[in-house]
Amino acid sequence: MPKPRKRLAGAAGPAGPDNKGPAGKRTKTKNPVGASATLGNSSPEKTSASKNCGKNLSSYWLMKSEPESRLEKGVDVKFSIEDLKAQPKQTACWDGVRNYQARNFLRAMQLGQEAFFYHSNCKEPGIAGLVKIVKEAYPDHTQFEKNNPHYDPSSKEDNPKWSMVDVQFVRMMKRYITLAELKIHYQAHKTTGGPLKNMALFTRQRLSIQPLTREEFDFILSLEEKEPS
Repeated sequence: MPKPRKRLAGAAGPAGPDNKGPAGKRTKTKNPVGASATLGNSSPEKTSASKNCGKNLSSYWLMKSEPESRLEKGVDVKFSIEDLKAQPKQTACWDGVRNYQARNFLRAMQLGQEAFFYHSNCKEPGIAGLVKIVKEAYPDHTQFEKNNPHYDPSSKEDNPKWSMVDVQFVRMMKRYITLAELKIHYQAHKTTGGPLKNMALFTRQRLSIQPLTREEFDFILSLEEKEPS
C-alpha cells in the first residue's frame, strides 16, 4: 500500500476556539491519499465500526484542518482546502482523528453529506469551503504505522480503534467566513435565540469534527452573500 504523506488530525486542543497552541490543540489533519486513492477504493473492510455508531446525529458537519505548516514528530500536518483541491479527483482521506467523540462523528457520517472545511490553528481561523463525504467510515491506516505521529500501539488490526472517511472538494466559500465573524453571531444568537446559539464551534470547541444543525448550516451559507459583520 502506498504511503503518501499523512497529516495529523487531532481531536482537540486547548480551550478557546482556535487559539494557536501547543501540539494537541489540533484540528483535523488530513492525509492526502491521492484521491483517497488506494485507501478509498480498496477498502477491504467497510468496517463494522463505521456502522456501530447508531442513528446518525446530523446531516451537516464542520471539519477542522490546519492550513499552515507545523511539524509533529517530523511530519508536516498542514492540509488546507487548496491542498484537497489539488488531490487526484479532489479527494482525500480524513485521517488522524484521535478523540473518541470526534471519531464517533466520523462513523456517523453518510455518503453525500456536506461539511464545512474549517481552517484552524492559523492566523485567521474560519470556514474556507465545502466538501462532501464520498466514502463512509473505515479503519484509519495511520493508527498502525509506527513512523506516523498518530500511531496507536494499543489499536489492533482485527479491532481498530480509529476511523476515517473520504472527503471530496465541492467548492470554495464565496468569501472566507472567519471565526471572529461567527463569534459575533453566536454571541448575539445566545440572546436572541438565533440559529448559532448552540453552535458546537463555541460550545464544544475542542472537537475537530463537529455536527451542525440544518439551521446552523443554512445560516452560515447565507453569510456568503453579506458583508462581514
